[in-house]
Amino acid sequence: DRRIMQMKIEREALKKETDVASRDRLKTLERELAELEEQSATLTAKWQEEKKSVQDVQSIKEQLDKARAEVEVAQRKGDFAKAGELSYGVIPGLEKQLKAIEEKDSSNLANESVTPEQIAAVVSRWTGIPVDKMLEGEREKLLHMEDALENRVVGQSEAVRAIANAVRRARAGLQDPNRPIGSFLFLGPTGVGKTELTKALAAFLFDDDTAMVRIDMSEFMEKHAVARLIGAPPGYVGYEEGGVLTEAVRRRPYQVILFDEVEKAHSDVFNVLLQVLDDGRLTDGQGRTVDFKNTVIILTSNLGTELLSQGEETREARAAVLQAVKAHFRPEFLNRLDEIILFHRLTRANMDKIVEIQMGRLTKLLADRKIEITLDKKATEWLANAGYDPVYGARPLKRVIQRRLQDPLAQLLLEGKILDGSHVKVSTGKNGLTINGIEFASSDDDLEVDHSPQQSRAVH
Repeated sequence: DRRIMQMKIEREALKKETDVASRDRLKTLERELAELEEQSATLTAKWQEEKKSVQDVQSIKEQLDKARAEVEVAQRKGDFAKAGELSYGVIPGLEKQLKAIEEKDSSNLANESVTPEQIAAVVSRWTGIPVDKMLEGEREKLLHMEDALENRVVGQSEAVRAIANAVRRARAGLQDPNRPIGSFLFLGPTGVGKTELTKALAAFLFDDDTAMVRIDMSEFMEKHAVARLIGAPPGYVGYEEGGVLTEAVRRRPYQVILFDEVEKAHSDVFNVLLQVLDDGRLTDGQGRTVDFKNTVIILTSNLGTELLSQGEETREARAAVLQAVKAHFRPEFLNRLDEIILFHRLTRANMDKIVEIQMGRLTKLLADRKIEITLDKKATEWLANAGYDPVYGARPLKRVIQRRLQDPLAQLLLEGKILDGSHVKVSTGKNGLTINGIEFASSDDDLEVDHSPQQSRAVH
């Protein structure tokens, strides 16, 4: 009924619009509204019928209790005729009626008791804790966790496997319950999927990409900035506001916490992190204890990754990166992490899959306008070749897609050469991509700009 009310409000708003998309949406909305109202009427009738059955059951049970009590009274008084009538006539008749009603098939729209699933749904809606998701075949879901993560993260099977194993340990009860679900240090060059894996993990565990808080550690380079994590002490400016870290977790206890570029933080920050990694809790500036036991802690760093960008990724190069990490971070900090994960550089073979993922996102953006877009094999290869750079990872590809596909597409949309509800075919021509046969030339100079360091400073 709430959904029907929302759709009726939307229908009234759309009636005032005159564009084609709004009229199409209005037709779709009216069709969906009619279907929902029909479903609502059917369910309401069924609910009324089941409610009557529940009331009948309650009434019969009350009559049974009353009849059994009257049997005892009649026996004590010596009124055996009445006792026999009740015992062999009235009570069996009521029991037969009760059995007939209880055996009647129903879909539990009206119950005498609240089910665990209903409680889970209410708890999830009130608290933001995904209790209902925990009940949905979690065992099967956890066993196939790698597949779900690799749909979004390409070429990092070792990292995905390490994350999945840690989560399965925690869910199986084989990990210290007083620590976070998992704590990881992600090492690797720019653009290899460190942040994307974090988002994929948040979506998998909590069914929401936004179930994460990202803290840029370059903002905590000074000693006094540490107080911003847990909140200012009494008497200082910002005492009422709470800490960036503690307040985020206190308000949403089930989420992924990403500490980005952790090597830039002041050394005192790690004193705060030690307590989180060890005890799974922190006390904020106002004296409240914040529980981190239902969070996943992820730290990213670029330490030593220039060694991986200078040629082939050898065992010696990976060992040198780990040595650089050990030289920078204190042993007691590294010792509390569950895993130190080194991400691989992306290869040319990975780029085709990344093109598919990026195009999937573009398809979702165009879906509101009912525009379908397809790339042929040549266009996919062209984008993969133009966007591949072993030093900067997948970020140049994103910029190539923006400049070589999205910019021309936006121009054609504004010019009216591509209309809502149409089909867009992308292929290649002599000098670049073609959109519905219209070629948009690209220059080598532009592609070099796409790979330049100045354009690749985006945070992981």
